Amino acid sequence: MPSKPTLRAAAAVTGCLALTVPLTACGGSASAGSQGGGAKIVTVYSADGLKSDKGDGWYDKVFADFTKKTGVEVKYVEGGSGEMVQRAVRERTNTQADVLVTLPPFIQQADGKGLLQAYAPQGSDKVNGADKAADGKWTSVMNNYFGFVYNKKELGSAPKTWEELLDGDYKGKLQYSTPGVAGDGTAVLIKTMHDFGGKDPAMEYLKKLQANNVGPSSSTSKLAPKTDKGELLVANGDVQMNFAQSKSMPNLGIWFPAKDGARPTTFALPYAAGLVDKAPHPENGRKLLDYLLSEDAQKLVSGVGGGFPARGDVKPTDANAVELTKIMAGVEVFEPDWADIDKNLTGYVDAWKSATGS
Repeated sequence: MPSKPTLRAAAAVTGCLALTVPLTACGGSASAGSQGGGAKIVTVYSADGLKSDKGDGWYDKVFADFTKKTGVEVKYVEGGSGEMVQRAVRERTNTQADVLVTLPPFIQQADGKGLLQAYAPQGSDKVNGADKAADGKWTSVMNNYFGFVYNKKELGSAPKTWEELLDGDYKGKLQYSTPGVAGDGTAVLIKTMHDFGGKDPAMEYLKKLQANNVGPSSSTSKLAPKTDKGELLVANGDVQMNFAQSKSMPNLGIWFPAKDGARPTTFALPYAAGLVDKAPHPENGRKLLDYLLSEDAQKLVSGVGGGFPARGDVKPTDANAVELTKIMAGVEVFEPDWADIDKNLTGYVDAWKSATGS
C-alpha cells in the first residue's frame, strides 16, 4: 500500500482529565510520586477512531496486551486531534499526558508548539521516512487514508464526484466534521483544495455545498452511525475508522470523491504518536511507543484495527487486509504539502468560515 504522512484535529475543551485514577487537580503541581518513574501508569491523549465502544478495537487489544506484558496500566483520553493538542497546551504547567496521538497536520502543530520530546521507538527504523519526523519527535503507528461514507441501502451505489453532492437530494442529508476542530474535517479542506486546484475554487465549491450541509460536528466518528441509519446519505471520514465501523454497520460504504472528469483521489492520514515534553511517566511512555510499533502490535493493525501497518516490513494477509486493498484500488494517492498546511492552517480555516458562514 502507498504510505504517506497523517494527522487529525479537534475542538478545544475545558476542564480536568476524566480518568479513572486520581490525578493532580487542574492548575496544581504534580506530586513527586506522579513524576517518578515508578508509577505503573501511562496516560495517552489520542484522536478517536482506534478504540471501540465494544472493546474490540486496536487500542483495546494492544493496551490490554501491553499491560499484561509490562504491568503498566493505560489511562486513555480521547477527542479530536486539535482538541488533544489544545488540552496539552493548556496543561503545560502541569503536564498530564505521556503520549500524544493525532492525525496530520496536528502532530506537526504539536511539535511546533514544543509539546513533544524526541524519542525514536524501537521499530521506527522500519517506518517510511515520510511517516515520521526526522528529529524523532513523532512516528506514525498506523497508516490511514481520507475518505467519505455513504448509505448503501438508500443510494445503491456511491456518488462519484464532488459536483453530485450539490444535488438537492442531499439537502439535510450530508454532513462533514468541522475543519480546524476535527482532523477529518480539516482533511476536507486539504482534499478540496487539491481536487479543485487551490484555495479560492475550493472555497467557492464549499460555499455551494453548504446549502446541503447539516451543520458543524466536532466528531467525525459520530457521522458514520447517522449515515448507516439513513439520517445522512453522505459524510466524511477515514478508511480505517469507517472500515472498522462497517463491521457492525451493514449500510455503510466507503468512497473517494473526485472532481468531475478526474480520477478519485485521497491522501494519507496516519495516526502519529509522540512522547510528550515533560511527561509525568516518560519511561512508561517510551515503553508504550515501543510496543505500538512492535511486530506483535503491527500485525494486528488490519485484522483488529482495520488500518494499514506503519512498519513497512509487516505485510498482513488477513481478510481485512485483502478487503482494504480492494477499497484502495484505482484511487490516486497524493502527498499534501504539510509544511504549507501547518503554516497556513489558520488562514485556510478562516477562509472556510467566511465562505460557509460557519
